Amino acid sequence: MKLSNWICFRWDLTKLPQFEAALPEHYEIGPATAEDEAELRKIISSSFVLDPAWNPATQEVMEAIEPWLEKAFTSPSTTCLALRHGLRIIGAAVVLHEPEAEVHLAPGPCISTEYRNRGFGTRLLEQSLAKLRDAGLKEAIGIAKENAPVTKFLYTKFNGTPSPYDPKPLVTA
Repeated sequence: MKLSNWICFRWDLTKLPQFEAALPEHYEIGPATAEDEAELRKIISSSFVLDPAWNPATQEVMEAIEPWLEKAFTSPSTTCLALRHGLRIIGAAVVLHEPEAEVHLAPGPCISTEYRNRGFGTRLLEQSLAKLRDAGLKEAIGIAKENAPVTKFLYTKFNGTPSPYDPKPLVTA
């Protein structure tokens, strides 16, 4: 499978700014549990399926992230972060801690549609990059479709450097 019109973002984790860790009351970001898997998958898939910017590539995206999601729930070198509003999961991010990984944010921050544009994607990106830095990585890599909101507004934060992305074929492990 060939992903077309994608951008690779790289962050120098040794030069991350101080993060604004505060979330509004009743919101928290923390590690997901095995019991959260179904809800996390729902949040991740709906964040792509319900976003018009992704519609032309939805099938391509879902095929690409499925192997990453499988690894997310089976590999000790992966962290799943859940953004909770009370008991409800409203956002998720999957972080691969392997320095040699082609992509470390797989997928990156995903937020329920009704909670977007409130800074939650930024908070999940901060936590994801911090997890990678704390795991000893010097650089983080994420990919996104060209012209998607995450490419325009989120991944450029924290000095994310964009470049064209020509992936290796994705193979299920």
